[in-house]
Amino acid sequence: MTNGDGHRTPRRHAAVLRRMTARDRDEPHRAATPLELFFDLCFVVAVAQTGRALVHALASGHPGHGIAGYLMMFFAVWLAWINFSWFSSAYDTDDALYRVVTLVQIAGVLVLAAGIPRAFDHADFRVVWFGYVVMRLALVSQWLRAGHGATGAERRTALRYAAGVSACQVGWLGLLFLPTPAKPWLFLVMAAVELAVPAFAELGRGQETTWHPHHIAERYGLFTLIVLGETVAAATVAVQSALDENEALGLLLPMAAGGLLLIFAAFWIYFAVPIHLHLASNRQAFAWGYGHYAVLGSAAAIGAGIEVAIEQATGKAGISVLAASAAVTVPAALFMCSVWLVHSRHYKRGVAQQLVLPVSALAILACTFAGRETVLLTGLVGVVTVATGVTLAARNSPYEA
Repeated sequence: MTNGDGHRTPRRHAAVLRRMTARDRDEPHRAATPLELFFDLCFVVAVAQTGRALVHALASGHPGHGIAGYLMMFFAVWLAWINFSWFSSAYDTDDALYRVVTLVQIAGVLVLAAGIPRAFDHADFRVVWFGYVVMRLALVSQWLRAGHGATGAERRTALRYAAGVSACQVGWLGLLFLPTPAKPWLFLVMAAVELAVPAFAELGRGQETTWHPHHIAERYGLFTLIVLGETVAAATVAVQSALDENEALGLLLPMAAGGLLLIFAAFWIYFAVPIHLHLASNRQAFAWGYGHYAVLGSAAAIGAGIEVAIEQATGKAGISVLAASAAVTVPAALFMCSVWLVHSRHYKRGVAQQLVLPVSALAILACTFAGRETVLLTGLVGVVTVATGVTLAARNSPYEA
């Protein structure tokens, strides 16, 4: 429903069925819906499963297997989330059919989460693949519905998305039949194909989908909060378990304080800029959105690293202090660099502001060699990073921190 200016009017109640048409990219007061928030919350389970598997692999002294498995499993979780989020920004009708199909997608997410440990530990992707089938069938039906309600270039775009997503799901079948050594290579190929689907759908004779800049920025911000919240929860449980078994308060308190400061700093750094003002085209928005694989993946890995550091300090992990320290500093430094590269640098003014996050990343990596004090020092570097950013921002721009 639109008003006299061509904008949709707010909907108070969900109808059973509406014609699915593209939403207005300039729609005022666009915000995340309760259904979208529910969708995000259900991803906590999948994020927690990937983090838990990473902790187990690193603490057991298998970093190669752990990192490779984490990169694959987190990509699967992240891709499922962005598939839904960008579509909903452009075509959310909020009718009963749309809600039911979205709930089916949530069911697929939960199946995916249940299959992560088996895929991570034994390269058995059957449950993960089936979870994706559930999500993908729902998503393809949504794109077909969007195509049914459209004409011309918009219809071609919707049908291309449906075809591209379907073809990718067939391609992922290789994970079920190829020998284990070949699966990572298939993953790399299929990941590239997945990321190329939007370009295939929207370039040429297609039409750009009308995602909403402010809405997309809010959605990514909310998912970042979900990931940081899971990081806090994982680190808290690790500290509690260690205290219950060891009562090493003097050892654990500095690590808990440093981890908390680091997570607080990550929150501050990410939300320092009004990024929706930067999302003016598909080229800018897709590069920003794809870059969040590193942002979100490193943020989730920080919590896993803190858990590993705590397990090593209390004698539950058979790895060196240096390896446990790197489990915290490497993802923290990656978070700083990736946030700067894809997110905050667009609003930095001057060399000093541009250097804050890259220099902080180097300082965090240097903390790797601080032994038991690594987590605390890393958290303090995060605090200094925020303080420096706020000081420079006060001199240059009302938007920076």
